[in-house]
Amino acid sequence: MGVALRDARRSVTSWCRRHTIGGDGTVAAVRRGQRQGEPGALSREQELELIDTLRGVHPDAFGLDEELWTRQSLQGLIQQHFGLTLETGTVGAYLRAWGLGPREPRERACGLCVGAVERWVRSEYPAITRAAQEHLAEVYWLGRVRLRGTMPAADVVSAVSSRGRVRFMITTPSVDPALPRDFVLRLSGAEQRTVHLIVDGSWARNEWPRRLPRRIVPHPLPSCGRAQAA
Repeated sequence: MGVALRDARRSVTSWCRRHTIGGDGTVAAVRRGQRQGEPGALSREQELELIDTLRGVHPDAFGLDEELWTRQSLQGLIQQHFGLTLETGTVGAYLRAWGLGPREPRERACGLCVGAVERWVRSEYPAITRAAQEHLAEVYWLGRVRLRGTMPAADVVSAVSSRGRVRFMITTPSVDPALPRDFVLRLSGAEQRTVHLIVDGSWARNEWPRRLPRRIVPHPLPSCGRAQAA
């Protein structure tokens, strides 16, 4: 009976995580059926090359003045790498196609977790925002999207501020990858700002970085997978 219950919990957790991570990220050229050489945009080959260029590296590796990728730093990399000047709105369209952007809290939960997330938003989230205001801190919502249409597969790890600013990195996924420590530390920036991080069910608690500086305050969003925390 105990083994069956554990197996059932693992199945629920796995389903929940697939729902949370799955998102709707897709290579933009695939999504819009872009034709080769379409003006004002990257070709599919260029977009795939861009994604590969972004894997595991940050803007400062290219001399860009950002800790993590944003719409502006991505625009700069495209100019640097391809010699193309894309409008800010066009770059934003790529990010939206990749599944990046503000989401409602309930959209970060599977069907089994929605009620718990909505209760959490009413009962816990106000205290987080008050603490952030008192310490002039930023609040970020962290999540992960599996980007479809690439080979090998790519995960987009993102942080969306309460004001809607998107910061991200692209990784090549492994089995149950941990929340990247470097990504979390870079959210605090060189100024070592205090940040509150609301982490969705993309990562179990035992996949979070350990021994983070006190200026980085993580908060778990309710998820079926939290029962698996170490």
